[in-house]
Amino acid sequence: MSESMRGMRLGSQSLESDKGVELSARQLVEFKCPKGHDFTLAFAEGVELPLVWQCQRCQASAQRFADGELVTGEATEEDAPRTHYDMVKERRSEQELEDLLEEMLVSMRKRRAQGHVSA
Repeated sequence: MSESMRGMRLGSQSLESDKGVELSARQLVEFKCPKGHDFTLAFAEGVELPLVWQCQRCQASAQRFADGELVTGEATEEDAPRTHYDMVKERRSEQELEDLLEEMLVSMRKRRAQGHVSA
């Protein structure tokens, strides 16, 4: 038992070194909350920056500032959620959709004429 790890505080220190580690490029982003709290966060360069971030002091939604002005995001068509219909239109032409609709209507009419009412 005398061969214990004398002088080591287990779990409180890492034996890894930061020597030779190159950090990725960073950018500092400023946020201000409605209660007047200012704080700066570091983000990797090239990432999409959030417009709001939770204030670290009061938990309110803080707005992003750049060059002393509030940054507002303008919604684009790409930001809008895609509906199922939008995705179908990406895969099929209008003519293909009309043909499929007609095929399904014929099939439904045939089943109903035979007395089957299920979908």
